[in-house]
Amino acid sequence: MVRTIQAISRLGLQIAIRQRYVKKLKTNLYEIRSIQGNNIQRGIYFHLEESNYFITHGFTKKTDKTPQREIDHAKSIRDGKIRRHRDEEKL
Repeated sequence: MVRTIQAISRLGLQIAIRQRYVKKLKTNLYEIRSIQGNNIQRGIYFHLEESNYFITHGFTKKTDKTPQREIDHAKSIRDGKIRRHRDEEKL
């Protein structure tokens, strides 16, 4: 997964999307795809601010379709993190 993140950082998001390292799931919610042999790992992340991104969690996936429970879990983490971040900015 770390190698995939490094490749995304080096190539840029648009090229990473074209090369299928990254898949947009929902508004401000993306999936990182890392394949090493038969091992398929996924990580879900979102953009927080400027050049800061936040990885919500990772999981092993057997099919191309992302399970809805993983998306819901990531959305919950994203919404809480953004809410806390905005509250901290107000202080």
